[in-house]
Amino acid sequence: MATSMNQLSGAEAMVRMLEAHGVRYVFGLCGDTSLPFYDAFQRIGGRMRHILARDERSAAYMADAYARVTGKVGVCEGPSGGGATYILPGVVEANESSIPVLAITTDVATTSRGRFALTELDQEGLFRPLAKFTRVIDRGAKLPRYVRAAFTQMTTGRPGAAHLSFPFDVQKEPVDEAEIWADAALGTFPARRLAPDPAAIAEAAALLRAARNPVFICGGGVVIAGAEAELQALAEALSAAVATTVSGQGSIAETHPLAVGVVGSNGGTVETREAIEAADLVMFIGCRAGSVTTERWRHPTPGKAKIVHIDIDPATIGVNYRTDAAVAGDARLALSALVHAIAGHRIGIDPRAKLASLKAAKRAKFEALANSTDAPIKPERLIAALQSVLPDDAVIVADPGTPCPYFSAHYEVRRPGRHFITNRAHGALGYSMSAAVGAQVGRPDKKVVAVMGDGSFGFTAGEMETVVRLKLPITFVVVSNAVFGWIKAGQKSGFGERYFSVDFDRTDHARVAEAFGVKAWKVEDPVELQATLKRAIETAGPTLVDVISQPLHEARAPVSEWVA
Repeated sequence: MATSMNQLSGAEAMVRMLEAHGVRYVFGLCGDTSLPFYDAFQRIGGRMRHILARDERSAAYMADAYARVTGKVGVCEGPSGGGATYILPGVVEANESSIPVLAITTDVATTSRGRFALTELDQEGLFRPLAKFTRVIDRGAKLPRYVRAAFTQMTTGRPGAAHLSFPFDVQKEPVDEAEIWADAALGTFPARRLAPDPAAIAEAAALLRAARNPVFICGGGVVIAGAEAELQALAEALSAAVATTVSGQGSIAETHPLAVGVVGSNGGTVETREAIEAADLVMFIGCRAGSVTTERWRHPTPGKAKIVHIDIDPATIGVNYRTDAAVAGDARLALSALVHAIAGHRIGIDPRAKLASLKAAKRAKFEALANSTDAPIKPERLIAALQSVLPDDAVIVADPGTPCPYFSAHYEVRRPGRHFITNRAHGALGYSMSAAVGAQVGRPDKKVVAVMGDGSFGFTAGEMETVVRLKLPITFVVVSNAVFGWIKAGQKSGFGERYFSVDFDRTDHARVAEAFGVKAWKVEDPVELQATLKRAIETAGPTLVDVISQPLHEARAPVSEWVA
């Protein structure tokens, strides 16, 4: 409780500081060390809403997806001990994906440290190497300053995750109400954008003007920066082909004649690789040129094309490819500057006809499998069915196992912006069911679909209770093949089909979902798939479709390391 007219308790101060930064939702799970914080939230939370999750990891994934679809900081919280360790995977994923997520973990009292208190843990030491910013709030007077610092770190420069440890006794300490203030702009991202050096823009523009066949490879930084319009303007001015990473989907509508689609080892194909290798200049935009995007730094072939690299983090540029022009700065500002710098330039080779031919060849291979009536149902048929029944503004949240390469390769994102979400930084299973909650809360007027393998379903099935309690109209799709398919496919391609400890018994996911109160269907006949998905998507409330699917090691997945 507050101790005087001009003082707040630490717990009240935390609630007020979150509110001052524009926070509307906090995803979390209760615990003993959080009692003062919860009491303050209940009493003075105002317009903020707390969303109770069933697992701290899930709460962090919810905050992650909420941030991705809204452009606002996602906030999650949990108690000490196990709560701090459980919440960590979501913080790591958000930080490496450049998504601002604030994790608040309460802790034992400062007076109990070193005395073998239950759930005592060095939280700052745990989070230090894995978050952009972490602090233990060891005195109430420091709370406002640390919260402001956390929001500044999360939303400026390269966005990332932050962590605050909030001890039990500090939640009761007095805080001067005059210190409760914030720059509300830091509750959204990117904040305080950094413009690139004009000399670097001039150098990059000169290379672009000299190129005959430039190709852009866009990472998640383009969508994070909201640079879709500037990207399209520059690509059209230069007639440059535009490829994306998995995280970069939505940088350009994949129906655009200059769009290549996703490249790399997870969702890339022979055709997309050909488009990259034809380039005499490759410009990485908000992209780290990592192992998946470049198929282990083989495509583009090092030294074959000129390289221009744009990134908000100067330390990212030139790590994996020798760079001919380095542009450090916000992607939207950099692309806008380049549009002006190349104004009036005459284009080199127009790649539209070639790209159309490559995409047609890729599409023909896909449709041959998507039209198959073989059982078990082929993943390609599932992708085609979803494409036919979902609106263009739907949000798809996919786990990184079986669903990810198929969606990356074959599901067309027909509008720029964030319409496809997957956790590609660390690829932990169990992401999509929880993250879909955050996506639906962030975009309540859009259809949200979570697609997962049955391995992922087993990680977070309990969050169906959360979805039912909140009455969220999410549709879950389970790719059911009774195997950790990605690993089994790797054992097939690289280890002589010596399968070990990857198969498990099939679960009737529809019956499990019904036990939680979710309307559910199981589909085994490919002919029934599209109509069943349509019913699920149009049904009010949460739904689930259990799709009995072809095992991944028997399929023709667009994963280059499995292709002979």
